[in-house]
Amino acid sequence: MLDNIRVVLVGTSHPGNIGGAARAMKNMGLSRLVLVAPEDFPSGDAVARASGATDVLDTARVVGTLEEALVGCSLVIGTSARDRRIPWPLLDPRECGVTSCEQAAAGGEVALVFGREYAGLTNEELQRCQYHVHIPSNPEFSSLNLAAAVQVLAYEVRMAWLTAQNLPTKVEKLETTAMLNSQAATADEMESFYGHLRRVLVMIGFLDPQKPRHLMTRLRRLYGRSAVSKLEMNILRGILTETEKAVRGEPHKQGKSDV
Repeated sequence: MLDNIRVVLVGTSHPGNIGGAARAMKNMGLSRLVLVAPEDFPSGDAVARASGATDVLDTARVVGTLEEALVGCSLVIGTSARDRRIPWPLLDPRECGVTSCEQAAAGGEVALVFGREYAGLTNEELQRCQYHVHIPSNPEFSSLNLAAAVQVLAYEVRMAWLTAQNLPTKVEKLETTAMLNSQAATADEMESFYGHLRRVLVMIGFLDPQKPRHLMTRLRRLYGRSAVSKLEMNILRGILTETEKAVRGEPHKQGKSDV
């Protein structure tokens, strides 16, 4: 699907922006870059700013006109930061991502068109686009760097693609002890812990065995609703063990927290 989406940069004046755009594209899984009459390309500045996305630069097509860049496209979306006198179908970045992926999934070729750093796309160029997309930036400082604008739309394409593929849009970090952390402590392990906890609380003078009141009942309720895992139980038991040693004056061993 993403192979059907191309990024078109028109009249780019600074090669570093081409490299930055290539990097933004590769970050989000896009690979097809088309350059319309760039002022300076290829260039070492472009390679430096690409930061490893040189494969996108190596396969970039350089053409002389926007018409050549759009050959085969069934959907063309042009970026515009300026108000236009003639109303035009307008998308926000999120809608741009969804619409682009829907068209690409249906087999259509999609072009996301970005204009010159200093002036954007001309009115004539924008009229070649079915939709305009406007990035709702701060109106008091609305001009985005070209590579940053590419990053915004490429990100929205990525999010829409992940959703369409039923893939997660966030990745949970797994602990190295993930198995222990996913298994709940058993009832007998909890009882052993409560016994250990009571001993330590008595040892440090926090619990008076002659007047226990409801302390252990409240602690049972607290830990019971916490759904303690085996990993967490190991941590708690380790804390209690080290507390006992400290009270007895025994030396502390380093590394006990590495559980």
